[in-house]
Amino acid sequence: MTSQKPYLIRAIYEWLLDNTATPYLLVNTSYPGVKVPEDYINDNKIVLNILPDAVQHFQADNQWISFSARFSGKPMELFIPIEAVLGIYGKENNQGMFFTEDEVPPPPNKPDSTASTKNRPSLKIVK
Repeated sequence: MTSQKPYLIRAIYEWLLDNTATPYLLVNTSYPGVKVPEDYINDNKIVLNILPDAVQHFQADNQWISFSARFSGKPMELFIPIEAVLGIYGKENNQGMFFTEDEVPPPPNKPDSTASTKNRPSLKIVK
Protein backbone atom coordinates (compact mmCIF):
# COMPACT_ATOMS: atom_id res chain seq x y z
CA MET A 1 0.00 0.00 0.00
CA THR A 2 1.08 3.57 -0.59
CA SER A 3 1.97 5.91 2.25
CA GLN A 4 -0.88 7.72 4.01
CA LYS A 5 1.25 10.82 4.53
CA PRO A 6 0.61 12.63 1.21
CA TYR A 7 -3.13 12.02 1.54
CA LEU A 8 -3.14 13.34 5.11
CA ILE A 9 -1.16 16.43 4.10
CA ARG A 10 -3.63 17.23 1.30
CA ALA A 11 -6.64 16.60 3.59
CA ILE A 12 -5.31 18.83 6.38
CA TYR A 13 -4.48 21.52 3.80
CA GLU A 14 -8.09 21.51 2.52
CA TRP A 15 -9.46 21.41 6.06
CA LEU A 16 -7.37 24.44 7.07
CA LEU A 17 -8.54 26.39 4.01
CA ASP A 18 -12.18 25.43 4.66
CA ASN A 19 -11.81 26.83 8.18
CA THR A 20 -10.16 30.08 7.00
CA ALA A 21 -6.85 29.20 8.65
CA THR A 22 -3.46 29.99 7.13
CA PRO A 23 -1.77 26.66 6.29
CA TYR A 24 1.87 26.45 7.31
CA LEU A 25 4.18 23.67 6.17
CA LEU A 26 7.09 22.61 8.41
CA VAL A 27 9.91 21.08 6.33
CA ASN A 28 13.09 19.19 7.19
CA THR A 29 15.54 20.99 4.89
CA SER A 30 18.33 18.44 5.39
CA TYR A 31 16.39 15.87 3.36
CA PRO A 32 17.83 15.39 -0.16
CA GLY A 33 15.88 17.05 -2.95
CA VAL A 34 14.47 19.89 -0.84
CA LYS A 35 14.68 23.18 -2.73
CA VAL A 36 13.70 26.15 -0.56
CA PRO A 37 15.26 29.60 0.06
CA GLU A 38 18.33 28.94 2.20
CA ASP A 39 18.22 32.36 3.87
CA TYR A 40 15.10 31.33 5.79
CA ILE A 41 16.32 27.94 7.08
CA ASN A 42 16.73 27.66 10.84
CA ASP A 43 18.13 24.49 12.47
CA ASN A 44 17.60 22.51 9.23
CA LYS A 45 13.91 23.44 9.21
CA ILE A 46 11.77 25.99 7.44
CA VAL A 47 8.15 27.06 7.92
CA LEU A 48 6.34 28.02 4.71
CA ASN A 49 3.04 29.83 4.31
CA ILE A 50 1.15 27.85 1.65
CA LEU A 51 -2.03 29.93 1.59
CA PRO A 52 -3.24 30.17 -2.04
CA ASP A 53 -2.81 33.97 -1.89
CA ALA A 54 0.87 33.51 -0.93
CA VAL A 55 1.85 30.91 -3.55
CA GLN A 56 1.26 30.12 -7.20
CA HIS A 57 1.00 26.80 -9.04
CA PHE A 58 0.62 24.79 -5.82
CA GLN A 59 0.86 21.08 -6.60
CA ALA A 60 0.83 18.26 -4.05
CA ASP A 61 1.04 14.68 -5.25
CA ASN A 62 2.23 11.48 -3.60
CA GLN A 63 5.94 12.28 -4.01
CA TRP A 64 6.36 16.08 -4.08
CA ILE A 65 4.91 19.39 -3.05
CA SER A 66 5.87 22.16 -5.44
CA PHE A 67 4.89 25.79 -5.88
CA SER A 68 6.19 29.25 -6.72
CA ALA A 69 6.53 31.99 -4.12
CA ARG A 70 8.32 35.29 -3.59
CA PHE A 71 10.96 35.80 -0.94
CA SER A 72 12.16 39.36 -0.42
CA GLY A 73 10.51 40.17 -3.75
CA LYS A 74 12.39 37.47 -5.68
CA PRO A 75 10.35 34.66 -7.29
CA MET A 76 11.44 31.11 -6.52
CA GLU A 77 10.30 27.60 -7.38
CA LEU A 78 10.12 25.37 -4.30
CA PHE A 79 10.30 21.56 -4.37
CA ILE A 80 9.65 19.51 -1.25
CA PRO A 81 9.70 15.72 -1.15
CA ILE A 82 6.74 14.42 0.88
CA GLU A 83 9.21 12.59 3.13
CA ALA A 84 10.70 15.95 4.18
CA VAL A 85 7.38 17.32 5.50
CA LEU A 86 7.37 17.38 9.31
CA GLY A 87 3.98 19.01 9.74
CA ILE A 88 1.10 21.00 8.34
CA TYR A 89 -0.82 23.28 10.67
CA GLY A 90 -2.79 26.50 10.97
CA LYS A 91 -0.95 29.71 11.81
CA GLU A 92 -3.81 30.96 13.96
CA ASN A 93 -4.19 27.98 16.31
CA ASN A 94 -1.41 25.45 15.55
CA GLN A 95 -4.04 22.80 14.77
CA GLY A 96 -3.10 20.30 12.11
CA MET A 97 -0.86 17.27 11.92
CA PHE A 98 2.78 16.78 12.81
CA PHE A 99 4.99 13.86 11.86
CA THR A 100 7.79 12.79 14.19
CA GLU A 101 11.34 12.70 12.92
CA ASP A 102 11.13 8.90 13.33
CA GLU A 103 8.35 8.79 10.72
CA VAL A 104 10.58 10.53 8.21
CA PRO A 105 12.46 7.73 6.41
CA PRO A 106 16.22 8.04 6.15
CA PRO A 107 17.42 10.00 3.14
CA PRO A 108 17.98 7.92 0.00
CA ASN A 109 21.50 7.03 -1.11
CA LYS A 110 23.42 9.81 -2.80
CA PRO A 111 23.06 8.38 -6.34
CA ASP A 112 19.26 8.39 -5.93
CA SER A 113 19.21 12.00 -4.76
CA THR A 114 21.26 13.00 -7.81
CA ALA A 115 18.78 11.21 -10.05
CA SER A 116 15.83 12.99 -8.43
CA THR A 117 17.61 16.33 -8.89
CA LYS A 118 17.90 15.68 -12.62
CA ASN A 119 14.17 14.87 -12.79
CA ARG A 120 13.05 18.10 -11.12
CA PRO A 121 12.25 20.06 -14.29
CA SER A 122 9.55 17.52 -15.12
CA LEU A 123 7.69 18.71 -12.04
CA LYS A 124 7.22 22.13 -13.61
CA ILE A 125 5.27 20.57 -16.47
CA VAL A 126 2.64 18.93 -14.21
CA LYS A 127 -0.29 21.26 -13.54
